[in-house]
Amino acid sequence: MHRFSPTLYNSFVNEPDSEMNTFSAASVELAPGVFAPPAAIRIQFARSGGPGGQNVNKLNTKAQLWVSIHAMVGLNSRAKARLRTLAGSRLTKDDEIHLRAEAERSQEANRQEVLDRLRQLIVQARIEPKVRRKTKPSKASKERRLDAKRRRKQIKSHRRGDSDW
Repeated sequence: MHRFSPTLYNSFVNEPDSEMNTFSAASVELAPGVFAPPAAIRIQFARSGGPGGQNVNKLNTKAQLWVSIHAMVGLNSRAKARLRTLAGSRLTKDDEIHLRAEAERSQEANRQEVLDRLRQLIVQARIEPKVRRKTKPSKASKERRLDAKRRRKQIKSHRRGDSDW
């Protein structure tokens, strides 16, 4: 099980002189404005069943990511609740999101794919759904509907006729 290797860690962590660094130098930016401490993120690599020929049996290219929702900073409680809903079956009992990618042939590409999926989930969870407001049909629209019904009634009644069978 891998935590962060130095190169992997450096690719995640904001640089101390970065303008976007609003949380801390040791935090990882998961999505714009959403951070998590490195201890809350776990990446593990395993053997993949995807394409790759003989390399499939030799290299650990499948990337698995676990990230604690509770440790995320920059999401309000409603957004975290939406994130839990969006995660669905990818949510573990420990309140972590578990994502995996094994479609690519390289470990780096699968790691990037898993991070992109996490970013998409978080961005989607941050969108506040619109509140539905009940509306009433206007008096004129009710009248138009009833008028149309009266016209259809007239047309159908003329079809009937008075036949003596």
